[in-house]
Amino acid sequence: MHRCYLPAADFSSPTLTLEGEEAHHALRVMRLRTGDECEVFDGTGHAARARILTSGGGRLMLGDLRPLPPMLPVAEMTLALAIPKGGNMELIVQKAVELGVQRIIPLVTERTIVRLNAREAAAKTTKWQRTALEACKQCGVNTLPVVEVPQHYTEFIRRTDMPELKLVCAILPEAIPARKVLEDARSAGRQGTLLLIGPEGDFSPAEYAAAMQHGFAPISLGPIILRVETAVFMALSFARYALDK
Repeated sequence: MHRCYLPAADFSSPTLTLEGEEAHHALRVMRLRTGDECEVFDGTGHAARARILTSGGGRLMLGDLRPLPPMLPVAEMTLALAIPKGGNMELIVQKAVELGVQRIIPLVTERTIVRLNAREAAAKTTKWQRTALEACKQCGVNTLPVVEVPQHYTEFIRRTDMPELKLVCAILPEAIPARKVLEDARSAGRQGTLLLIGPEGDFSPAEYAAAMQHGFAPISLGPIILRVETAVFMALSFARYALDK
């Protein structure tokens, strides 16, 4: 069933109006017509099934609203990663949303190849946020994750608005197996985490030192050196498996 995004939707109202790009996609791409059903979600966890009452003038009038039950709770996960080269960031955003991430923070580190000026960073953020929205529509997630504007690693590492459990995927001898760290976190009742993943050339020694100074625990994903996107999917999967209720 086609899913439409309508921020600030009032599901207690008898009708909803869908306009703009979402209405255009429903009418011109999905070919929905009067009488067809769709799902509407507001990006904050609420959704309803609705019937198209009228369509025309580039808008849809939706009625017969039936609120859907909330999704089962999942572990709160924030992903911070060095921006990879090529189009891999879009793939990472898409799959991270499918794996239940609530926030994605693109980073510029010492060895990050991609460098963006303010205008490019804003454009990329808009594009990645759109990718996150499309992933929500595709996989049935009703809470739209936030993709933040790219920021420098030195600024990010000092932030205090992060989950208490902060983990950096590390290629270091002292890194603890991710399974042990996450199982211990589950036993301690932790329900969320921040996962930090470096660039193709890894974090510099100074960046590793800064991470640990600011409370990050180094974890290992195993003996095989992984590409950035593979490390992201593996780390998020570990966290979901260990921390979900």
